Amino acid sequence: MTHAEPPVGRLLSVNVGRARAAAWAGSLGRTAIDKTPTSAPVLVGRLGLVGDEVVNTKHHGGPDKAVYAVSRAELDHWSGVLEAELPDGQLGENLTVGGLAVDDAELGERWAVGEAVLEVRLPRVPCNVFAGWVGHCGLDARGWVRRYTEHGRPGAYLRVLGEGQVQTGDEVRVLHRPGHGVTLAHAFAALTTRPDLLPDLASVPDLHPDLRDRMVRSGQPDLPGSR
Repeated sequence: MTHAEPPVGRLLSVNVGRARAAAWAGSLGRTAIDKTPTSAPVLVGRLGLVGDEVVNTKHHGGPDKAVYAVSRAELDHWSGVLEAELPDGQLGENLTVGGLAVDDAELGERWAVGEAVLEVRLPRVPCNVFAGWVGHCGLDARGWVRRYTEHGRPGAYLRVLGEGQVQTGDEVRVLHRPGHGVTLAHAFAALTTRPDLLPDLASVPDLHPDLRDRMVRSGQPDLPGSR
């Protein structure tokens, strides 16, 4: 029996943003969600892309949320829903990926992206600042968090296992797929609309502590070796 080669995607855009004042950005009053594509090579370090900033470090950034990737297909979906063209970076993503269904990646999946090695760690959970950004751009932000959640394709927070440069046009190659079957979309549903799926997270090795805690609070037993 032969196994199909894993799909190879491509970086359509590498996007970075600097913090700026924004009245719609909640209590902090600042945000870096506005990401601008760059054609130059960008170094990916342990905490993310050089030149990219994180304002709300309580909920964003850090080693397990160092890089945020979204499939171009999701931008195209929301372009249709919102009846407006969404450019790369519009969803606040650092990496806009073509040819690879980001949300179908398993937790723990590893990618080679340019010179960097990245690991799929967590789904993105939409927040009110995200809704404020959509409204600020003149788009229909009514019920945005609910609509985005119900669609269930949130994109991937990535951990950096190997630092290196990335650039628009680089391949995105799957190096390792764990095989447990818990995809980003599956984990996101468990966290949001389908709590009955939380027990499935127990099959994920090296489960992120936030996901493990949610599973345990739901009444599921703790994971072996997690204490």
